[in-house]
Amino acid sequence: MIDVRQQVNDVRRTLGDRTLEAGAGRVSTISQVYATGIDDLWSVVTSPERIARWFLPVSGELKEGGSYQLEGNAGGTISRCDKPRGFDASWEYGGMVSWIEVRLSPSGDGTLFELHHIAPIPEDTSFWDQFGPGATGVGWDMGLIGLASYLSDPDSVPDPKMMATWHETPEGQEFIRSASDRWAEAAIAYGDDPEKAKAAAANTYGFYTGT
Repeated sequence: MIDVRQQVNDVRRTLGDRTLEAGAGRVSTISQVYATGIDDLWSVVTSPERIARWFLPVSGELKEGGSYQLEGNAGGTISRCDKPRGFDASWEYGGMVSWIEVRLSPSGDGTLFELHHIAPIPEDTSFWDQFGPGATGVGWDMGLIGLASYLSDPDSVPDPKMMATWHETPEGQEFIRSASDRWAEAAIAYGDDPEKAKAAAANTYGFYTGT
């Protein structure tokens, strides 16, 4: 089992800006070092069989120019593939389009996994005001804890029922609360109003836990 407090502490979260063709964009970055080699981690994050063990079942052509679909979640097109250093893809969900960039690099005896999620800044900022970066950030945190759990025991078989209700357990709620608060800290460091960032974190926690 993964220590949820240690997992939250092992992850780094930052926010930044990027200029897109359509205008201004915001970048949420989440990263963690894993105790495995870069070639193995590349396989973990690109093999459909292994992705399903720690994230979600995925279908499609997982190659440059191919499309993908995560079961019950986002889909998109893979625009760049640079084995084993990373890949870029669109992230299309709920009628909205953003982009992800996954980067892998050696770090000591392990490998740094770094994911940049780039989204255009909309004219209507009400969603950001309500939830802040944790709206998508906590989802990525849950992906990274799944990745850490899988790498700690690659032979384990995930229980879909347990995964579907984990947010209802004390451990799951502690993790979501802590991850939401850390994204609030990232938002404050980025320049968001501290009280609004904390309120957004509380809303994010409520959304992910159904409370």
